Amino acid sequence: MSATTEPSSPADPPQALTIAQIAELAGVSTATVSKVVNGRTQVAPETRTLVEGLIRRHGYRRQKRRPSPAPLIELAFHELEGTHAMDVIKGVERVAREHRLGVVLSATEGRRAPSRGWIEDVLSRRPTGVISIFSQLTDTQCAQLHARGIPLVLVDPSGDPRHQVPSVGAGNWSGGLSATRHLLDLGHQRIAIITGPARALSSRARLDGYRAAMDAAGVPVDPALVLEGDFSVLGGLVHARRLLALPEPPTAVFTSNDAQAVGVYHAAFEAGARIPHDLSVVGFDDMPMAQWLVPPLTTIRQPLTDMAAAATGMLVTLAQGGLLPQSRMELTTSLVLRQSTAPPAG
Repeated sequence: MSATTEPSSPADPPQALTIAQIAELAGVSTATVSKVVNGRTQVAPETRTLVEGLIRRHGYRRQKRRPSPAPLIELAFHELEGTHAMDVIKGVERVAREHRLGVVLSATEGRRAPSRGWIEDVLSRRPTGVISIFSQLTDTQCAQLHARGIPLVLVDPSGDPRHQVPSVGAGNWSGGLSATRHLLDLGHQRIAIITGPARALSSRARLDGYRAAMDAAGVPVDPALVLEGDFSVLGGLVHARRLLALPEPPTAVFTSNDAQAVGVYHAAFEAGARIPHDLSVVGFDDMPMAQWLVPPLTTIRQPLTDMAAAATGMLVTLAQGGLLPQSRMELTTSLVLRQSTAPPAG
């Protein structure tokens, strides 16, 4: 067995070779070269002589090992205000604690995607993985994480989740369907909906669930009763004022989150409308505040803590080199009945 190499010129000094390059020159496997380098005996004498000769002639360059990841999980929130963040953090910490992982929090301050400075900070920390909450990383940011072996999982992504990025969501369509069916079953016909932003995947799914329930019941949707909101209390207030000022106002309102329902409560109070006697209201999320409103709010429960725990479990599996049985996980939502809904008056 022999190998030939091009002589190096004095102006171009030879560069030490890696295991893979030595194996190619010797015509053997990288495992064989590794055994020689590490002094193991399970190598034929002639092969050992050949490999050692190449190492003496060219030098051996150990490949730099990728630094071990820090025992941290990076949470990137759309915003840290409200109770959503606490529910998510509880779920992440529940799983992170089992694996002795710390948690780092950051927020995009309302931006759809984190800034360039954020990704630079993350790469310098080199966490075990990143969980993005209610936001969407850019293609470049995803590629930067992937290139450094940092797994990424999305929780309730604001846009359509990329096929290659694992994600955990909730049954938004079925939640919208259940909320609207509940109001239809009570006898309501003029049912308004205040959605979230149209760019948000969850908003579109909840609106589709509303439309599906209305269509199945044979009740036409009045375009004047479909308003695009922004998931804020103020947005709910402004849109509810508009709805209640219509010549034929709705008898029920489904809001795409509980914060907008709070705004509806304020608008109803201003207009002298009683909940649920004059106006039934259904929210979405089941935030802790929902049970303390007067009257307590009927809403769709979104299992945020369980969603976050599931995402963390997926992240740990990926960080350990495992494979996921599915890249998209969807947890079920459920209707929580309280006192903000009743049959329409009269």
